[in-house]
Amino acid sequence: QVQLVESGGGLVQPGGSLRLSCAASGYTYSSYCMAWFRQAPGKEREGVASIDHEGVTTYADSVKGRSTISRDNAKNTVTLRMDSLAFDETGLYFCAAERWVGSGYVYWGQGTQVTVS
Repeated sequence: QVQLVESGGGLVQPGGSLRLSCAASGYTYSSYCMAWFRQAPGKEREGVASIDHEGVTTYADSVKGRSTISRDNAKNTVTLRMDSLAFDETGLYFCAAERWVGSGYVYWGQGTQVTVS
């Protein structure tokens, strides 16, 4: 059974930092690209950052320069660190997996809530 379990959410002060982790199981983790998404109240889900099989990373313009996504294939985890958080970055943060870049995300976690206040 495939599972993606996020952790690390909570209350963050404006200008503060967060570190989110996602633990994956039930599939060949190292063969999949991983990403973080977020969904703010009343808004559509948006991609935040992604990392492919070889560790190549991409970031949304809104978080570029203050965020880092990383993966540990030995532990089947992907981590997102973000600094200088703003109020409008409150939302539910999800991790997701796709087999190839652009193939479509097939596995999703339940999300972890981040509140900037």
